[in-house]
Amino acid sequence: MTDRSEAPAGTCVGHVHLRVSDLDRAIVFYRDVLGFALNVRLDKAAFLGAGGYHHHIGLNTWDSAGATPPPPGHTGLFHAAFLYPDRKALVAVLKRVKAAGIPFDGAAHHGVSTAVYLRDPDENGVELYVDLPAAQWPRDAQGRLILRNDRFSVDDFIAETDAAP
Repeated sequence: MTDRSEAPAGTCVGHVHLRVSDLDRAIVFYRDVLGFALNVRLDKAAFLGAGGYHHHIGLNTWDSAGATPPPPGHTGLFHAAFLYPDRKALVAVLKRVKAAGIPFDGAAHHGVSTAVYLRDPDENGVELYVDLPAAQWPRDAQGRLILRNDRFSVDDFIAETDAAP
């Protein structure tokens, strides 16, 4: 038997740091489309954050300038997930993504969250999502979370949100 310890409550993923092929292009995506503030720009790196935080996203071309994305079927990042504070904020970023002509890979209600998936300019997977209140999370008889993957239309989601009072 191994000793299993748990991360304390309040622990979270602090930031994601991505190798990109074109720093300026990546900055435009994460700043202008997703809405993160550019806090620091160096020669081959940039750091962006939200709400005054030093950085949620690091970008660099230290060893990847001009590189191609890894081919399908290889290990690496599946996606970086960005949690928005509410449905209205999520819809605002989804509208910017659409306006930028960036296609969505899919969208799903997971029972605990509502998520939309896309790719950044370097083909890194990106999840934009909003959590539902924890009291609404579905659980089985033993209290374990039940996660779903109920697909939905992003356009319908935006329209429903815009129509809500």
